[in-house]
Amino acid sequence: MKKVNYAAIDIGSNAVRLLIKSVNEEGSPEGLLRKVQLIRIPLRLGEDAFTTGEISEGKAEKLIRLMKAYKQLMKIFEVSDYRACATSAMRDARNGKEITRKIEKKTGIRVEIIDGQEEAHIVYDNHIEQLFASGQNYLYVDVGGGSTEINLICDSELKSSRSYNIGTVRMLSGMVKNEEKEQMRTDLQALAAEYAPIQIIGSGGNINKLFRLADKKDKKQSFLPIESLKEICETLKALSKEERIKQFKLKPDRADVIVPAAEIFLEVAKQVNATGITVPTIGLSDGIIDSLYTKNMRMETDAK
Repeated sequence: MKKVNYAAIDIGSNAVRLLIKSVNEEGSPEGLLRKVQLIRIPLRLGEDAFTTGEISEGKAEKLIRLMKAYKQLMKIFEVSDYRACATSAMRDARNGKEITRKIEKKTGIRVEIIDGQEEAHIVYDNHIEQLFASGQNYLYVDVGGGSTEINLICDSELKSSRSYNIGTVRMLSGMVKNEEKEQMRTDLQALAAEYAPIQIIGSGGNINKLFRLADKKDKKQSFLPIESLKEICETLKALSKEERIKQFKLKPDRADVIVPAAEIFLEVAKQVNATGITVPTIGLSDGIIDSLYTKNMRMETDAK
């Protein structure tokens, strides 16, 4: 039986990812979907979009070249279906839609610029209900380069889905508005008042790295206590970017954004009085592939 492969392209504000997953046979010990390839290239589109309002010609050209490479990789892996989504940087850029048209013309890849609400829903739809215990309230928090998506789940049901223009690259660029910070605080305080106690599930490359770096964590439960997150955040803040790279073996494009990411998670935890963060290794790309699989299975069923 021929393997069915699906691909997700996530054009983020910090990095552009290609994730390819293969559908396993029913009952496989690896689960329903198995990762066969993940590539992450840090283009930092947000550096342009958040400061000048558009993506520079140089970065646009690099993005097009990268999409050509991803197109070839999808051919090599015989990908059956794919979806390419662009998030905060391309949303903010005046020339975002123009760039997507160029990508489609030169590569054949159709890129959708999705809004924050859809981004949050894709992340939620990533079959994350299996992480939740019945009768408890959770915030699923995904921190990206340009925005932070926050989903409230109660009894495995999505109650609230919100997106804020608060992200790591946006913070480094000094382009996060105080009104946006205040809006997030107000919303979180309202959720805490109605749904306390709330537990946090964190998503994104930075929280995964922070979890691996932190002391006093529960590896079996993938649980990161807030006090441990504070400690590693303060340790990293005291170091220069170069020192973080050397001491913690961080990639250059991770070494600067990891501190603002920690600060965003700490702020969310503070507002909802959470004691820690559960850190599963899932994100937007996984959600895209899950939705592709669900769509194709539904089409097969309807065709019968």
